[in-house]
Amino acid sequence: MLFAVSKPTVQTEIVVSIRPSNKLRTTQPPEEMKIMKVTVFGGSAPKPNTPAYNEAYTLGKLLAEQGHSVMTGGYIGTMEAVSRGASEAGGHVIGVTCEEIESWRDVHPNQWVAEEWRYPTLKARLNALIEKCDAAFALPGGPGTLTEIMLMWNQLIIQALPPRPLILIGAGWQTVLDQAFFSELGAYVPERQRAYLQFASDVETAVKMLES
Repeated sequence: MLFAVSKPTVQTEIVVSIRPSNKLRTTQPPEEMKIMKVTVFGGSAPKPNTPAYNEAYTLGKLLAEQGHSVMTGGYIGTMEAVSRGASEAGGHVIGVTCEEIESWRDVHPNQWVAEEWRYPTLKARLNALIEKCDAAFALPGGPGTLTEIMLMWNQLIIQALPPRPLILIGAGWQTVLDQAFFSELGAYVPERQRAYLQFASDVETAVKMLES
């Protein structure tokens, strides 16, 4: 049953350009390579000098060295590590932030964000990360990262998004999807829908898959 109780509120995007980067790329991509905006999903928990943080840093670095811009949620943990890796390799970093997150916890865009896209709500932020990228990676994370994966996957399934790579990194996502959707609930997820997901064992493999 559908209830219409009020006129929808139009979500407006507030785009703020901050800390514009004047760094020159140390590695120039081949002319024939397609330059992309690559969204990276991942958890906020990883701390500097931990394996998860270092892996995310390496992913940002590798993407920047291939000439791509990176888009993250703009804050801490994986988002910070990817931003830092890309920035220190001379890449462009876009942080997609929102007022609801900053009202919920005391966080601000990390120092490696060169361009901030700011939205009022978490929903608008998620839509921007999904809709405005050319490809997306998902590093290990929690419920928020799982939500991002599922939302993008479903939009690809119903063709609300044009086809684009969605690459899940690490054994954790392979296990979650295998046990839940491909085994226990396999009858609900036909092969043609599973084909929208790709799996990579590590960040190096994921970047090679993107470039192949």
